Amino acid sequence: MIYTMNYLSPLGNIKFASDGDSLIGLWFEGQKYHGDTIFKEMELKEDLEIFKKSKKWIDSYFNKENPSIDDIPLGPIGGEFRKDVWKILCEIPYGETISYGEIAKKIAKKRNLKSMSAQAVGGAVGHNPVSIIIPCHRVVGSNGSLTGYASGVEKKIWLLEHEGLDLNKFKK
Repeated sequence: MIYTMNYLSPLGNIKFASDGDSLIGLWFEGQKYHGDTIFKEMELKEDLEIFKKSKKWIDSYFNKENPSIDDIPLGPIGGEFRKDVWKILCEIPYGETISYGEIAKKIAKKRNLKSMSAQAVGGAVGHNPVSIIIPCHRVVGSNGSLTGYASGVEKKIWLLEHEGLDLNKFKK
């Protein structure tokens, strides 16, 4: 069974999802690849311990703190490639960015490949099921463009500004 909790953020409604032990989803209402499109049966159960931890984390984040991702047991569902990309996303420091191309180079190195497609990385980033906590909003185009956020570029811009980035150096 997949359990859910709703949360009202400064950017609108967010739905958390859990398998009972791990956080497997955090989606903005209406975003691409929302949990409602993935899981057919979800039960509202807001009193789970994982939801208490997740709510505390997200409250801290929206209060401009830098909560540790290590405090949340994450269990995003996806293939090996996507999980490798999401692991790299978890390593992006608060208030910093990385390009799709840089992630592709890291994946290629890990897999002992000559190169890796930045577009393939973009697909994995776009399917990140745990927004904000797995910080896919910190990924930018190689030319500094603020592209590709499943919840919309306006939310990506808000999150990056919230973390203190000067967006004048980025292409919108």
